[in-house]
Amino acid sequence: MRDATGSTPPLSGIRVTDFTWAWAGSQGTLLLGMLGAEIIKIESHARVDHARVHSLAAGTVSVGVDESPLFNDLNLGKLSITLDLRREEARDIVRRLVAKSDVVTQNMRPGVLDRLHLGYEDLRLVKPDIIMLSSSAFGATGPEGSYAGYAPTFACMSGAVEITGYPDQPPSPLSGAVDLRVGTTAAFAVLAALHHRQQTGEGQDIDLSSTEVMSSMIGEAFLEHGLCGRVPQRSGNRDSAMAPHNCYRCKGEEQWITIAVETEAEWSALRSVIVDPELGDQAFAGSLERWQNQERLDAIVERWTREREPREAVESLQRAGVAAMVVHTGASIAKDPHVRERGVFETVVHPRIGEKAVVRPPWRLEGVGVDRPAPLIGQHTEYVLQEILGLSRSEIDRLEEAGAIG
Repeated sequence: MRDATGSTPPLSGIRVTDFTWAWAGSQGTLLLGMLGAEIIKIESHARVDHARVHSLAAGTVSVGVDESPLFNDLNLGKLSITLDLRREEARDIVRRLVAKSDVVTQNMRPGVLDRLHLGYEDLRLVKPDIIMLSSSAFGATGPEGSYAGYAPTFACMSGAVEITGYPDQPPSPLSGAVDLRVGTTAAFAVLAALHHRQQTGEGQDIDLSSTEVMSSMIGEAFLEHGLCGRVPQRSGNRDSAMAPHNCYRCKGEEQWITIAVETEAEWSALRSVIVDPELGDQAFAGSLERWQNQERLDAIVERWTREREPREAVESLQRAGVAAMVVHTGASIAKDPHVRERGVFETVVHPRIGEKAVVRPPWRLEGVGVDRPAPLIGQHTEYVLQEILGLSRSEIDRLEEAGAIG
């Protein structure tokens, strides 16, 4: 595969047999596909991908299984083949596909594919150097390995939820953003395994725990407890050392900006913009004093921001060298001049949804981008069977009659 410039993507020639569904698994293979891998998504009409019919944010999708904007966002560029894995003929198709693949990905509960004789030990008999990534809520081993889990579940188990929120409020549940972090970590693990295979010729059986992914992202909390015996507490937008460090209300309804100051040079820059005699008080003489008097400091800063439009305030602070930014909404970020010039959004034309703006990859690499929308369910079944596996028309007809495909 090449992009419009004729460049070859980094993962061109890599094929992934993809059993993932919902958010986390699909995000991982989405990134691999954006890097040029061919992603063949194994689907079933009996167990439709969660993202085709339901969204944790928007509730049940009232349109058909081919019209979910969420599914389209998570599955750009993938191929879809429908198989009924309860039938041996369908499982044999999977084995034949794995024999021509480099990677297998799945995020079912541990043991599901093993019971279908499609686990790692089964598939390595078909392809000895296959890389298999299995993502689950708590990992494949341990007393809770069989537990079901979605993003809020493993976010709680990881410890991240306990330290998320404001001091005077309960812990804040985390949802879709957690799934996307897990999926991104999964893509990284596959890239590492592909590199290892390139060096050694060996495949990998990757057991990814979504809980452990999130725990690894709050290492400072474990370190604080291990070294100091302190259990970190919820601190809202506050930082453990920086001040000011918060969200500040601006002119207009629900308009906000963020400001963060770390060094003395940045503090001087802030004072050059927010010319207020109170900021010269000894209560703000050093970083420790500013941190100890944050409530008073925040009130002074917000007195200035409330008189200004968000963009005006940000531009004044940034010109002076202060880290500040508008707190965007979903609507405003799409209109942001910087976002537009960077080409963060790209338009694809979906056969059912129509023209839709989608998010490009976060990297700027030659050959990397969005080449087509997400697939209709089963859209590429015949292509995969005929062009990749080399089945004849009569063989496909027999599979259809047996209920293995379609």
